[in-house]
Amino acid sequence: MKRRILALGLVLAMTVSLSTGCMKIIKIGEEGKYTGVTEFNAGDDVKSVWDSNIMTEMDEKAVELSDFLTEAGGDLNSLAEKYGKYSMGSSGELSYVVKGTGTVEEVNQESRAGYMTVTLDGYDGPEVIQIQIGSVYKGSSIRDSLDFIDFNDYTNQQEWAAISQSINSIVDEEVVQAADPAGLNGKTVTFEGAFTVSGNESILITPVRLETN
Repeated sequence: MKRRILALGLVLAMTVSLSTGCMKIIKIGEEGKYTGVTEFNAGDDVKSVWDSNIMTEMDEKAVELSDFLTEAGGDLNSLAEKYGKYSMGSSGELSYVVKGTGTVEEVNQESRAGYMTVTLDGYDGPEVIQIQIGSVYKGSSIRDSLDFIDFNDYTNQQEWAAISQSINSIVDEEVVQAADPAGLNGKTVTFEGAFTVSGNESILITPVRLETN
């Protein structure tokens, strides 16, 4: 069995050059230098562009949520062309990037998909506004709202899903946990994040910024 494994390892580690007829030994893990194909690592990909690309684009796109809701007038789909982005280009799920300030009225951590309910400053409309606080995060609103991330750049659906999972992991570790949500009830918070439209009655935001005032 050991000989079979060793033989297989040698086969995988060798590249045949048809032009010269020579055989070149390539170290395992360095195949990408010669083939152009590298191992996909969603965590490394997301971390490397978090500040330079993700946060830069989120900051540029974020619209004041109170102004957004006033302009929408109860129809969140109506502002798709002006502020939104569809997950499949011109169709699919519609996401927006928003920011705002409000008072935390409830911190719910009874389920793994925890959330905070927030009353927005300067807005008294009927929509229920919630901010995800994990540890499970629903949806892919941040990934789907970014222009520089495209499904066609990834090999398969698994890699595409892994990008959103890695984004949500950073959100949980560096944004939500750093804000200590358990102690935010009754406090004023400033937030920035994205949400995907699911009806007009409620908004569930995945934050990329969450700070107390």
